[in-house]
This record gives sequence, C-alpha cells and structure tokens, in this order.
Amino acid sequence: MAAKNCPETPRQRMISMMYLVLTAMLALNVSKDILQAFAVVNDSIVQTNAIFKDKGEFYYKNFEQALALTPGKVQENYDKAQIVKKSTVELLSFVENIKYEIIAKVEGLTVEEVKQMEETALADGTSFLRSVRGTDNVSIPHRYLFGNSEDGSSNCVVADLKNKIMDYKKQMTDLVGEKYAKDLKLGLQVEKDYPNVEGDGTQNWQMTNFAHNVLAADVVLLNKIILEIRNAESEVVSTLFAAVDAEGFSFDKVEAKVIAKSNYVLTGSEYEAEIFVAAYDSKQQPKIILGSGVDSVSLEVSGDVQTIEGEDGVGYYKVGATSIGEQKFGGVIEVISRSGVVSKYPFNASYFVAQPSATVSADKMNVFYKGVDNPVTISVPGVPNEKVRASISNGSLSPTGGGHYIVRVTGGTEAVINVSAEMDGGSRPMGSTKFRVKSIPTPVPRVANKNGGNFSKAEIIASPYVTAALENFDFDLKFNVVSYTFTYKDGGGDLLDISGQGMMLNDQMKNLISKSRRGDRFYFDNIIAAGPTGRVNIGSVNIRITQ
Repeated sequence: MAAKNCPETPRQRMISMMYLVLTAMLALNVSKDILQAFAVVNDSIVQTNAIFKDKGEFYYKNFEQALALTPGKVQENYDKAQIVKKSTVELLSFVENIKYEIIAKVEGLTVEEVKQMEETALADGTSFLRSVRGTDNVSIPHRYLFGNSEDGSSNCVVADLKNKIMDYKKQMTDLVGEKYAKDLKLGLQVEKDYPNVEGDGTQNWQMTNFAHNVLAADVVLLNKIILEIRNAESEVVSTLFAAVDAEGFSFDKVEAKVIAKSNYVLTGSEYEAEIFVAAYDSKQQPKIILGSGVDSVSLEVSGDVQTIEGEDGVGYYKVGATSIGEQKFGGVIEVISRSGVVSKYPFNASYFVAQPSATVSADKMNVFYKGVDNPVTISVPGVPNEKVRASISNGSLSPTGGGHYIVRVTGGTEAVINVSAEMDGGSRPMGSTKFRVKSIPTPVPRVANKNGGNFSKAEIIASPYVTAALENFDFDLKFNVVSYTFTYKDGGGDLLDISGQGMMLNDQMKNLISKSRRGDRFYFDNIIAAGPTGRVNIGSVNIRITQ
C-alpha cells in the first residue's frame, strides 16, 4: 500500500483491482459441498412430501366411508373436502410448474424433459437434484422469478406465487368456518416481513426466500412450499372430518324422547308427536315399535302393536282423538350405530283429549257499549291464535293481533260471539258467548270538580270549569261541555241568564262570582256535552256561596 507521502503507482492500483475482482468471484462461487447438502435436504423433503400425500389420501378415504354410512350427516363436509382437494391440486401444479421451468431454463431443456428426469430419479431411487448440472446458477433463476421487479412485490412469478398461497389460505379458513379456524395451523407464512441480510431493516417473503439464490436453493425452497401445502391440506381435511363427529352425539347418555305438538287434544282432531333419541344422531333413520306401553326391562311392547319408519331421524305418530281423557302409549325405538349394532330405547308417554271449548272475555266489563270500541280477548286452548276464527251476531268484530279483538255495536240489547278453529283442514265450532248491549251512561255535570252544593269563591275562581264526568265507568271515554246557561240574581232580585260556550267560565261570570256574598246562589242549566255518541243534555248544577 502507498504511504501518505508516496502516491499509489498505476501498477499498484491494478493489483488492488484484481484483488477485489478475485474476492468477488470467490464470494459468488458456491462450493460443491454446499450444493451436495442442498441435494440431501431436497431428497429428504421429497420423501416427506410423499408421506404427506398419503396422509391426505387417508383422510379422503375416511370421508368416503363415513359418507356411505351416514350421508345426511357427512355430505356437507365431504363436499368441502372435495373443494380442498381440487384447490390443493391446482396450487401444487402451479408450484411444481415453477420448479420445472426454472430447471428447464438453466439446463436448456423442455419442461417435459425435466419432469421425465425427476420421474426417472424417483423410480431409480437416485437424487434428482444431483443430476442437474446448473445447480449453482444464480442469474437465470432470479431473472425468471423476479423479472424486472426489484423486490418481487408485483408483476413477476414470485409475486403470483405469494398471492396464490394467500388466496389458498383464505379459502381453507373459510371452508372450516369461524368455529374451527382459530385452531387451524396452515403454515405458509408468506404475509409477514423478515429481517434483511444487513440486519438494519426488513424485507418481504419473496426477497427473503428467493432473491439471488442458486438454483439448488430455489428447488429446495419450492419443494418445501409443496410440503407445507400438503400439510395444510391434511390439516384442513382432518379438521373437516373431526367436525362431523364434533357435531354428533355422545354415547355416555342416550335417552328416548317424545315431543308432542300439543298434549291437549280436542275430540275429532289428531294427536301428533315426534319420537326420537335425543342424544343420538339425528341423521339416523329410526324404526319405532309402538303400542299401548312397553316393559322397560324386557322391552316387550303391549297392546295393538304397529311399526313406524323414521324419516330424517324422526318418527311421526298420528292417531285420532276419539275418547275423552288421558290416553297412554309407548314402545321401542331401534337405531343402527356406525358399527352396525342395533340399539333399542324404550319410551312411554301420554296425552289428554278434551271437548272443544273457547274462551271469550271482555277486557273492560261483561257488556258491550254502543258506539265505542269494546276490547275482547278470544282464545281456544291448544289452538294457535292465527287458527282461531270469530264472528258477532250484532255489530262488527275486528282482530288486532295476539287473540285480541275490537267489538263495535250500534243497537239491540244482546250480542253473541261465535268462535271456530281451523283444524285438520277444516273449520270446527268451539262455542259461543253472549254479551249484553247497553248505551253509554249519561255523564254527570260538575263545576270546579264538584256536583253542586256549597262553594267558596276562591274554590270556583281556582277551577272555573264546567265539566262532564263518567262515574264508575271503565272505558277511557271523554265528554266535553260545549254550552250551558249561567243564571244569577241581580240587585233588583231578577234572575238573569248568560250563555256559556265551552267548558270555561267567561270573565263576566267569574266577576259576578268574585263580587258575590255569602248565601248568593248561581245556576248552571242546560249543560250540553259532546261525546263519542254525539251531543247530550247532562242536566244542571246549583251552587251556593259560603265565603
């Protein structure tokens, strides 16, 4: 090297340059030992891939066997497994094609020739990667994978590979569903960033795995991706298969159950019940031996025995309701387990048959009033409200929902509500209820909230109103006073009238009351009130001033 006071000669500069070039060449040169190591690792991965392929096929065969035994239960997840299989084959084909094309470009061969090389090596039990001459080539693999992209993030083969893997993972997660996705271990961590070589930042999955690699490294990494895809396939298919059993029954507690649409049955209608094994597989087709009862020890069915074949795991029992009172029945449910063993479960049940009846109740009182809304509730025990029909002999009957109705009557002294129910495809009468019909009672007139009598001037001035009240009447009805005659005695002893409009006393009336003396009397006559049925004269109120 040149000293500070001795400039570097051209010969020395040339030697330094040659040293740098040699160092770079040594750095780029990959030893045969390393390439041989890549070949060993690749052979191991290829063998493991074969094992994972067989593992996946094992789960598919299990699915086919389970489908043959219980198609109704297995079909949905079996179809999902077939989607997994198809998508996996497509992704594996894409990755393997990348591998073959890289080797073909380095070796100057066709893709088909490279495939033939690999098949021959597998058949002979030799190492495929050791038969490739250009395993130390860097430029061709990098150019093929990255194209003109600096970091492989878009518009290149390695970007397409990442996107296809991400799409595959999302599809697999969607197939297993949210319930099982959280426990799914798919691997293929292509989304996250990794530390760069310099250690001062991060780089994407593409750069970390494939940037400026020798061909041997790329082949090993692509086979590793194939292995991870095979593993993901097995993980998803096994999860789908396990989910079939997870949604099934437990053998530690199995009971026979009878669920009736109604235990209250009307004469002439039918009793209907669902009979099934509560903790067993609902997709099984049970056979039900039915009679009047069953011995829980010997499982012998008594009475008039009949057989019911189940549908979709449920047996349907219908019998005419011809006798009033409690009706009993029982039997045995036979189901076949997956192993082909027939299991028997006894059951006993009962129901009641009653005469048709309807309940009609007025919500306010036991009479209907003319000209107003009279709320009533109508029901038939054991019959849904939407199946109940009602009519009235005098007036109108309008449903408001939930078994509630509004009755309006306009005349007469009596109204009858008739009730029927839709049953067995027809209409059956359920009974009738009679109500009295009355007019709305005449309101009682009031002044300052009193019916008359002694008043103080302050009492009237504080509440200067003439009102009409319906006493002891449950309906929320209002009558408003529209006119009246206010009568008073003048100084000469003559009675004078003042016409009042509305319910409030006018200023002249209030002034006369304010100036009145103890013992003075005032009269409110011809009080007219308006209500739901029109205008009516409700009488008069007499008041006497006491102070």
